Amino acid sequence: MVASNIAAAPHVTTPIFAGVDVGGTCIKLGVIDDNGRILSHDKLETRSFREPAEAMRESGKNLMRQLAGLGHRLSDVRAVGLGTPGPMDITRGLILTPGNLPTWRNSPVRDLLRDACNGLPVTLTNDANAAAFGEFWLGAGRDASSLVLLTLGTGVGGGIIVDGYCIQGAHSAAAEIGHICIDRRPDARLCPCGQRGHLEAYASATALVNRTRETLETEALSSLKVAIDEGQELNGLLIYQHALTGDSLAHRLILETADYLAWGIADLAHVVDPEIFVLGGAMNFGGNQSPLGRKFIERIEQGVRSLAFPVISGSLKIVFSQLGNDAGFVGAAGLARQHSLSQHLTQQ
Repeated sequence: MVASNIAAAPHVTTPIFAGVDVGGTCIKLGVIDDNGRILSHDKLETRSFREPAEAMRESGKNLMRQLAGLGHRLSDVRAVGLGTPGPMDITRGLILTPGNLPTWRNSPVRDLLRDACNGLPVTLTNDANAAAFGEFWLGAGRDASSLVLLTLGTGVGGGIIVDGYCIQGAHSAAAEIGHICIDRRPDARLCPCGQRGHLEAYASATALVNRTRETLETEALSSLKVAIDEGQELNGLLIYQHALTGDSLAHRLILETADYLAWGIADLAHVVDPEIFVLGGAMNFGGNQSPLGRKFIERIEQGVRSLAFPVISGSLKIVFSQLGNDAGFVGAAGLARQHSLSQHLTQQ
């Protein structure tokens, strides 16, 4: 466990909310006030827990410790938000078949966390939807009414916010952005889901590594080839580092990734027509702080302008996320807050 980070908060705006973001590696937890100020946050190692019930019990205890450090009790929290990987059944509060958490299959995580938090109401959502709402509420999309988030990492995830509401879908499977089809050829790249031509098969960090490895088989004039021969692991970070030092092959493949993303974003723009697309996840090539990161965004923008209706692409914003790894627990808490407020209005 990493030590809690508790901010000095003499003027907390009540009510307060808690967010829990379950990932394959870490569970991130935080306490947030009604104005969206992060009061405290912490994280636990997901794989240190054998079963989801144990993980939810420890999450509840962790939130209690954070609250105690702030001078609050669990009873001071209005509601808790929980984001987990999919597939899931949000209505029943279940996580179904998460690929990176095999012991969590068909687990009633919502009720497990509710019990661990002494009966507090828990709002369950997909982890990418939670991150999207976090960016909408407090991050890159806080001035927008609609947003689409793409999370770029091992796979491609996503979340869609329209008029302030998170689109969950009839089967709790909305915004599976990585599985929109951008290549209908019979020999299109195979996605980890078993289908061909999906965006994830072209624009994830895994896809970038696969495309780089294949290209190096025919184009060996690259500093990446030397690094691999010396025993370095081929991953997205290595490709980015060699692109920065002038390797033309690495640079080209990164910009090709931007082209693939432009195809997917243009398709989504015609369906959703959001004000802003936000790119989150680990694969950001340095983000706004890096010339390559900025060029990556510019290349996507150019592609979208060439593919989408001008009325859509003319004012469409494409930006990197602002909340980073905090987006998930922030958004989970934000969705719990929204649900709590809507219930309060309904009861009046």
